[in-house]
Amino acid sequence: MTLQLYGHPFSSYTWKALIPFYETGTPFEFRNISGDQHPENEAAFLAHWQVGKFPLLVDDGVPVMESSIIVEYVAPGLIPADKDAAHEVRMLDRIFDSHVMTPAQAVVAEHLPFLTPKPDEARVVRAREALGKVYRWLDARLAGRVWAAGDYFTLADCAAAPSLFYADWVHEIPASLATLRAYRAHVLARPSVARCVEEARPYRHYFPLGAPDRD
Repeated sequence: MTLQLYGHPFSSYTWKALIPFYETGTPFEFRNISGDQHPENEAAFLAHWQVGKFPLLVDDGVPVMESSIIVEYVAPGLIPADKDAAHEVRMLDRIFDSHVMTPAQAVVAEHLPFLTPKPDEARVVRAREALGKVYRWLDARLAGRVWAAGDYFTLADCAAAPSLFYADWVHEIPASLATLRAYRAHVLARPSVARCVEEARPYRHYFPLGAPDRD
């Protein structure tokens, strides 16, 4: 039975789960969850995962939750065999999800009228300050590396690509952080990532702050 991936093309964590499929050429069926347009997909998705957080992978009726787990499930080779190298990859995976994507999403959430009728500017400032801190940390950490964790594309890059893509939209990476800016451009040019960028392009009008005229 074909693997089924439930998600939305504009979702950062859906990108993260799509990237290993595109990297490996693994056959799968994408089940788009986009509100009223695909009610049958949403119903099937919720039947497998009542929590309702996507992406969700279904393999012969067995659900696999959480984007990091999906990446490893689809492409175990994106985790190094070496213990220390694997530790670095998994640590950076959590950094990108928790310390880049989370504050970026906090800024976005403050501008979604159905969640917050009026943005909490103090919360927005705190989220952007958090991004500034992690940007500086990442700029130093990535110095001299080809990819996030070293010389090879890994799970860490699957997490980095969508998180840095959207984070830069809500709080642009300063020109002074040349290493991080160069890495963002490098990872977005990776064919598997570039495909996600293009597939999400028709949905950019959903971005509540207004999608910038770049990328």
